[in-house]
Amino acid sequence: MRKVIHIGLPKLSEEELIEIGDIAQRVIIDYIFEHLAKSEVRDMEVTARINQGETLDLELEVYVEVPIFVRVDVESLIDEAIDKAYEVVERHLRKLAKGKGNEGREEAEEASGKSK
Repeated sequence: MRKVIHIGLPKLSEEELIEIGDIAQRVIIDYIFEHLAKSEVRDMEVTARINQGETLDLELEVYVEVPIFVRVDVESLIDEAIDKAYEVVERHLRKLAKGKGNEGREEAEEASGKSK
């Protein structure tokens, strides 16, 4: 079971959303190739879909095809790679939320005439 964690994100720009998808894809690909040689992977497809409404939804879809002689539980490997990607993306989003939160606080302090 997965629980939902409210990070309290500000509105993200298109570039930030693209970066999140890129990070997730890169983590998955790196994880797969940490466990399999490139020659053992016949085909791989990693898709990230991001929807930002009231919440930020990230859907990751991974397909990996290996030859029959490669002894690996592909489904478990994919699940582990996806879990790792979600962990990395969550850390990245927390940094974004913290950074933007601090920027907003600094702007508010400057507007009110207070400084650190």
